[in-house]
Amino acid sequence: MRLDKYLKVSRIIKRRTIANEACDAGRVLVNGKVARASYDVKVNDEIEISFGTRTVRVTVLTLAESIHKEDATLMYKIIE
Repeated sequence: MRLDKYLKVSRIIKRRTIANEACDAGRVLVNGKVARASYDVKVNDEIEISFGTRTVRVTVLTLAESIHKEDATLMYKIIE
């Protein structure tokens, strides 16, 4: 699954276009490397996203093309 789609489906980022722009700006790292929106996300990948002064780090647990809003947080685990 593409990185921008994963960020949208998991609801880490609200819209796919915003996820795409964040990737283009170099604010999204996967396994410590800057990733493009077309990066193929795999289970156990570590994604780090910079939102202004805040940084969010998650580990990918599952991949799903579509998921209910309530279950979206089951797709990843937040790393402190």
